[in-house]
Amino acid sequence: MRDGWRITLSTYVNQHNQDEVDYRPRSESTVVTDLEYLIRLGERRQRLDQWYKERGATPLRNETRAKLIREIQSRDSEMEVELQLFRTTYYDKGGARHQEERIEGQRLTLERDGDGWIISKVELPVAEKHAAFRLPRPEPEVEDGKNGLSAPFLNKKLLGGVARSTAYRRKDAVQYADQWWNDFNPEFSSFDVDCTHFISQCLFAGGAPINYTGKRESGWWYKGYVNGRESWSYSWAVAGGLERFLTHSSTGLRAEVVERPEQLQLGDVIIYDWDGDGAYQHSTIVTAFDAGGMPLVNAHTTPSRHRYWDYKDSYAWTENTVYRFFHIADWF
Repeated sequence: MRDGWRITLSTYVNQHNQDEVDYRPRSESTVVTDLEYLIRLGERRQRLDQWYKERGATPLRNETRAKLIREIQSRDSEMEVELQLFRTTYYDKGGARHQEERIEGQRLTLERDGDGWIISKVELPVAEKHAAFRLPRPEPEVEDGKNGLSAPFLNKKLLGGVARSTAYRRKDAVQYADQWWNDFNPEFSSFDVDCTHFISQCLFAGGAPINYTGKRESGWWYKGYVNGRESWSYSWAVAGGLERFLTHSSTGLRAEVVERPEQLQLGDVIIYDWDGDGAYQHSTIVTAFDAGGMPLVNAHTTPSRHRYWDYKDSYAWTENTVYRFFHIADWF
């Protein structure tokens, strides 16, 4: 059976689909023999079961579409494939039905087993848990003789005129996040790891003013590639840089750190430190709320729309995860 592996692949996607909402022991045998993956899957299913109960939510159904990105047949008895899984999960909370969307990548190794095929290895790239970027220390500001600090230079070309006080247009930021959650805006460069790049675009769409300093370690700005070189601040594109900027900024784009997720509003930002070691690795923006008033977020790298804010359904999450909740200022 030349294409028999496709039948195994279809069975795997169907079982993966069921695993997202049904946590009872599976009655049928799995097509996967990767023991490490099966152990992680079992632990995740238990965590999801508890997670929904803690939220007072009930999973209803999951719909998964698979797109075959690439296939490599190293020999007649072995095949490697790369998949994109387009997931839509429906759940109930407080009598209201919620819908979450997500796109994830996987790499599978299939091996011939008699007349059929099995999946001997499942690789789950956890895109939001990329290697943390260690930020350099910011350069000291140049004194201006008045208050001891240089005033921020606002890029008036990007702002579209003379700098002035302007409202944060939360609905515009959310609209942008919903429009581009599963795609790249061609007006900006695309990054492999672009969660914070995406959040900065959302903030900018909501009216947040560019603070152009020309230094990657300071301000909040983006110019794209200039003469083949990256030209944007760490705060624009790196989770740790944005966390540091929002924590300390007192002009232009600024935010208040709040203690609880239910204090957030549409267009606010959550930044994640998966290991609790002070190295922040992921950023999201609040785009909706569930029936209990808890934030739902959009994100890139692993494209997500209206995902529950705490990410306990992610393989990136650990018991040490630390969150920073930023309420973006209403006026800049």
